[in-house]
Amino acid sequence: MSERFTEDEFAFLRHVRFGELPTRVRPEDLVTVKETEPAPDYADLAYDVRHRAEG
Repeated sequence: MSERFTEDEFAFLRHVRFGELPTRVRPEDLVTVKETEPAPDYADLAYDVRHRAEG
């Protein structure tokens, strides 16, 4: 036979297991993410450095 818990009991059990929740992030604290171009491969960077060194 399984026990039936109330919402308050579930809230208490969550608090005991996970502790205090972090404070909620306010909308004005959010940051807009801007996509950038992906970084070139390492092989491409090595080729460019060698090419520049050889002139």
